[in-house]
Amino acid sequence: MTAKIIDGVAVSNAIRKEIAQQVTQLRADGVTPGLAVIMVGNNPASAVYVRNKMRACAEVGIHSFKYDFAADTPQEKVLALISELNARDDIHGILVQLPLPPHYEISQILQTISADKDVDGFHLYNVGGLVVGDTVFPPCTPYGVVKLLEHEGIEIEGKNVVVVGASNIVGKPMALMLMQRDATVCICHAKTRDLAQFTILADILVVAAGKPKLILPQMVRTGAVVIDVGINRLPSGQLVGDTDFEGLLEKASYITPVPGGVGPMTVTMLLHNTVASAERTLARKHGKTPAHA
Repeated sequence: MTAKIIDGVAVSNAIRKEIAQQVTQLRADGVTPGLAVIMVGNNPASAVYVRNKMRACAEVGIHSFKYDFAADTPQEKVLALISELNARDDIHGILVQLPLPPHYEISQILQTISADKDVDGFHLYNVGGLVVGDTVFPPCTPYGVVKLLEHEGIEIEGKNVVVVGASNIVGKPMALMLMQRDATVCICHAKTRDLAQFTILADILVVAAGKPKLILPQMVRTGAVVIDVGINRLPSGQLVGDTDFEGLLEKASYITPVPGGVGPMTVTMLLHNTVASAERTLARKHGKTPAHA
């Protein structure tokens, strides 16, 4: 068996073409989707991520607004900007690039963003909405994983899914989203004993632990679907995921590469959420009840 490599770049590009068409229609209807990106400090990796997000916005016709603050900026100043952006009709999504400087209270920053503009899906309302299936915006990375599975026609209902990594950004929301689709989900984390006894049971294995080559071929059932969310830079400069990609090529049925797998989907789902917010704005203008994700 040789695994099919899931091309996240190709899937992402196909979705972005659909998003561009939606933006064209929204503009014709008098609404230009707008995304505000706030960055505090000069983290080099964050700067790259922000550039990529803004470039992606430009490609599909979303108007992006960038707000830069020095690392020593008082938190109150950023909170005041968020409140201002919440009230602006031309802003449909607000994103605060993480990590923030140590003196910032991240939870307060994220909760100040209106749930209706929280296109990252980090607001408590959106996180809680995942539990009951009524979230406004699904978190971008887990949403991207679901879209990859759907694109490949991989059945989720009734499958055993193991999620390795229990972060608030990927692991926990990933598990909730797959449970909504009637999968049986197990979440493993850094303190899980004998990780392999869980991973070997997975029909679908989603790994987001941040540890290069954590998952070896002997830990994976033959024919399993492996989704590698990890991205790690080795001392050589090479980017790798959390799995032994080469070793799993002859064991898995499907696998995502790193880079070029889940990564491109994260930004694409950010664009998707921003456009969905703009569509809800238009629906409200017409007196209609906006649909949730």
